Amino acid sequence: MLTGKVALVTGAGRGIGREIALTLAEYGADVIVNYNGSKEKAEEVVQEIEGMGRKALAVQCSVADFAACGKMITDMLAEFGHIDILVNNAGITKDNLMIKMTDADFDAVIATNLKGVFNTMKHMYRPFLKQKAGRIINLSSVTGILGNAGQANYAASKAGVIGLTKSIARELASRNITVNAVAPGYIDTDMTQAMTDDAKEATLAQIPLRRVGTPKDIAETVAFLASDKASYITGQVISVDGGMAM
Repeated sequence: MLTGKVALVTGAGRGIGREIALTLAEYGADVIVNYNGSKEKAEEVVQEIEGMGRKALAVQCSVADFAACGKMITDMLAEFGHIDILVNNAGITKDNLMIKMTDADFDAVIATNLKGVFNTMKHMYRPFLKQKAGRIINLSSVTGILGNAGQANYAASKAGVIGLTKSIARELASRNITVNAVAPGYIDTDMTQAMTDDAKEATLAQIPLRRVGTPKDIAETVAFLASDKASYITGQVISVDGGMAM
């Protein structure tokens, strides 16, 4: 389904990003595994992808750094020849009630989760235009749709991703480049496992399907949007949340 394609996945060393990288490789793509701090885990992902017979490379870069994103993309275009799929998955949380939230914590989450998406899309804009083809999939969140107490910074960043996705989808549609967002709900990751039992139960009660999602649920949706099967879908937000935000 993705044979001959090259994908850049940010924050691909662990969690949902890791599963996305592996799933794209399963479907035939070569994968650039971006990471910020988890070098060892990113290299493990590369080894797994290479074990599938695909090409992969781990590249360190904080997506919050505009210049570093530019260098990463320039280097990877030189290494792979082209990039066909951009998956903006990298994200952080610094949760707190607003009364206790510092401006530094607000800025840090916006810088990675929202500005980071702008940074990679900005540097991939011209290459995609020259190719007259491309797929961009941005990871938002159910929190960006519903909001969540104690996550004003995270919710704002993920809501911003939705607006950014829709705007750039309109800019690039005439060049056969699609831009969509995936909004995960309650997914079984290190982040959600750190929640208290009471918080987990309260969240589960809000999910009509009454179960936690898996990183694979998200990865399969991303792979679909990256494929030719989704060639007529752009500017959309696909909620993968068990019905939480319906």
